[in-house]
Amino acid sequence: MSQMTPSGARLIDPVLSTIAQGYQNTDLVASSLFPQVSVPLRGGNIVTFGKEDFMLYGSARAPGANTKRVQFGYSGSSYALVDYSLEGQVPIEVLQEGANGPGIDHAAMAVRKVSNIMALRLEKAAADIACTAGTYASGNKTTLTSTAQWSDYTGVSQPLQNIETAKEAIRAATGKRPNTIVMGAQVFAKLRQHPVIVDRLKYTGRDVATVEIMAALMGVQRVLVGDAIYSNDAGTAFTDVWGKFVVIAYTELGSVADMGAPSYGYTYNLNGYPMAEEPYLDRNSKSWVYPVTRAEAPVLASASAGYLITTAVA
Repeated sequence: MSQMTPSGARLIDPVLSTIAQGYQNTDLVASSLFPQVSVPLRGGNIVTFGKEDFMLYGSARAPGANTKRVQFGYSGSSYALVDYSLEGQVPIEVLQEGANGPGIDHAAMAVRKVSNIMALRLEKAAADIACTAGTYASGNKTTLTSTAQWSDYTGVSQPLQNIETAKEAIRAATGKRPNTIVMGAQVFAKLRQHPVIVDRLKYTGRDVATVEIMAALMGVQRVLVGDAIYSNDAGTAFTDVWGKFVVIAYTELGSVADMGAPSYGYTYNLNGYPMAEEPYLDRNSKSWVYPVTRAEAPVLASASAGYLITTAVA
């Protein structure tokens, strides 16, 4: 437990930590683009790789000649994990009512609620990285306008052709075909009604385009819809996390040793986290408090393994 905190002295609750570490919000999709990888330190370098795997080296060797050598891997940009902490507060009266009445575990509920808030923060942070056009080279992004947008049903927009262009750009840059597409909820709502998609449906025997059918039509393993929303501090205005963007990527879960393989991105997570500290009693508010801490950062390992479509719909 030496890496739980900088001092290594923070007390944890093993039961509640297990709840926090096992928590997954099925409505969030960022982990499909930035799968979690545990790291032993809060800071370091992202191990990246060049195009050595795709080069034809002159490996022929004359008798007595030196054997040529090839070097792989180098340290790319640095990463730094950020600590995030929130506390769930449960009044003593609520704990008593839950325990003595319907048998509700409010301690576990507090940890899950806090985890839900923190997971949404991570979803937004990952989406901000994935949906920033400056992240990508000119050949790995496009902005759709006017009749080219997928919300235009006049016959000009061609969503499947746009996806094929993205797939080929990724394959040409990495040698890998993309396996994941993440799109905003507004994009999916318009796309499933697009005449091109509706026309293809008649060959599937289905009446409605599901994400599974969309994945088959687009030739990828999975299509995911970003349904998450976030509000301003007043809770009066809500915004889609994934907006009107489409992200196409090749992504896979890697180990610390191969973080730089052409996978699109990772979420670096400190070993042993998320961590739930031992709850404590706040006498002034007569409440039990349940602190949860995460140490993480989404990072882009290979922008060439991704492709961004901006304003896919109007």
